[in-house]
Amino acid sequence: MSEAPEIPTGKPRGRGSFVLALLPLIVFGGIAATAAKMLYDQDFHGKNITEIPSALIGTKAPTLNLPPLNGANLPALTDAAIRGKLTLVNVFASWCVPCRDEHPVLKELAKDGRLNIVAINYKDQSDNALRFLGELGNPYQAIGIDPNGKAAIDWGVYGIPESYLVAPDGTILYKRVGPFDDVSLKEGLFPAMEKALGKPVS
Repeated sequence: MSEAPEIPTGKPRGRGSFVLALLPLIVFGGIAATAAKMLYDQDFHGKNITEIPSALIGTKAPTLNLPPLNGANLPALTDAAIRGKLTLVNVFASWCVPCRDEHPVLKELAKDGRLNIVAINYKDQSDNALRFLGELGNPYQAIGIDPNGKAAIDWGVYGIPESYLVAPDGTILYKRVGPFDDVSLKEGLFPAMEKALGKPVS
């Protein structure tokens, strides 16, 4: 005759069970502490985490061969669209709120005839992208669509909006993660442009 099975009492069986129960809270606490430190470091001693270094800076830009945004009446984004020109490659999407905030800055930059501004339209619906440009204006000389994000991966995109300054010979000179503001223009983009042009930029 077999013995009756032991009925669980529901009581913890020891310290190991207690630690396992707390494990999710410990992990969450670690993540929260890391996030808080990143936010703190953003302005700590003038450090800005949006100026993320890129392994591509100083190297040749990845190949561009993206189809055009139909209805925008602009060329496709290919190597020919940036060859021989000081170019700002901007990655944007209509669903990106910071892209909307940045757009007036790009329109001002487009007034400088020495700078060629082109765009990678990232994981967007073409109709939405057209409405975005129709509402806010179009600072771009060429737009290529990147519906699956492959081109963004090639360029090492971290988060949009994101911009790359490319020299006339195709070398990446500068990278900006996040929308441009007065500080990033004066301390980042403009000095990089001045170095490339050999002239002051205001």
